[in-house]
Amino acid sequence: MKTIKIDKTQWAAGLDRLRESYRLIGPAPEKNYHVFKSLETGQKPDLNCQNTRLSPKALVFPQSEPMMTFTLDEKQPDHHIMKAVATDDAPRAVLGIRPCDAKALKLVHLNFDTPEYKDPYWLVPYLATTFVGLACDQPCSACFCTSTDCGPYHETGLDVLLSDGGDHFVAKVLTEKGESLLTAGGWTQAIDAPDIWSIRRQAAEAAIVTHLETDRLGQIDLLALHGADFWEDIAFACINCGACTYVCPTCWCFDIQDQVHGTAGKRMRQWDSCMFPIFTVHTTGHNPRDSKTQRVRQRFMHKLKYFVEKYDQGIMCVGCGRCVRYCPVNIDIRKVCGLMNSFGSDQSCDMQA
Repeated sequence: MKTIKIDKTQWAAGLDRLRESYRLIGPAPEKNYHVFKSLETGQKPDLNCQNTRLSPKALVFPQSEPMMTFTLDEKQPDHHIMKAVATDDAPRAVLGIRPCDAKALKLVHLNFDTPEYKDPYWLVPYLATTFVGLACDQPCSACFCTSTDCGPYHETGLDVLLSDGGDHFVAKVLTEKGESLLTAGGWTQAIDAPDIWSIRRQAAEAAIVTHLETDRLGQIDLLALHGADFWEDIAFACINCGACTYVCPTCWCFDIQDQVHGTAGKRMRQWDSCMFPIFTVHTTGHNPRDSKTQRVRQRFMHKLKYFVEKYDQGIMCVGCGRCVRYCPVNIDIRKVCGLMNSFGSDQSCDMQA
């Protein structure tokens, strides 16, 4: 793959050129955190932030989005007819997405693009986006991406991977979309730097201190694991706030509701959470997961067991550590994974370790 050097003195001018062809999106400060948002004219992505609180999954899977509109006004010829809301297919570029978040979108892709159904509301913006990743040379303390078939210099889901060289960026071209973006930005100075990537990658991976074992998850009997005696201990502190699912880049649960104001109506899709008590309530009033233990078990079984068996593509986690950092009661997916992976073996995992 081609490697391009981008002098930081040319960065702002290149972004201005990109705006002629792309809507630019990148991390920007908001109160005490950083979020991915559209960049105004002259605004640069803040690539000095370690990570965003929310993942950039909302760029292709918004927290709330209209799917269809309708009218109940019977004087209108098209009353009670659902009309699809147009999806935005204009080219856009996400600058500074972390490798773990890019891989997370590829995992979520499995749910929205199947042989039976292709979700246009997810796929259209995803395919219209060019993803420019930023390698993590200083991973967060809660990161464990190298245990999830990912890493600080992982390339899956990216079109370009940037590495910060101080007064310049080194850009690895990964796809034709990525090469087109760099050309549009006027960044074309090719360099021969075969050792840069391996040296920087090894240093970044060495900074990750948490390592998980996931090798037995696919082999353990599903029903036996479902009935394990540690689920109540794990769930004891949970308050069902749903923070873990909202910050997680691989959670894809949603609800669909019709909203009506007068005679004008919208069919909306919005994020939902398996941790919410009403998530599984049937129209009869029956709730098959009416206790928090059942809900907590569902979350971890889905990510670490059901997904493994259904897709055979590793666990449904990229090791970003957001759920570890933002859980208000300190439930730690790393410890839960250890318990599950060692279930039925002679090994043990202490929840208090």
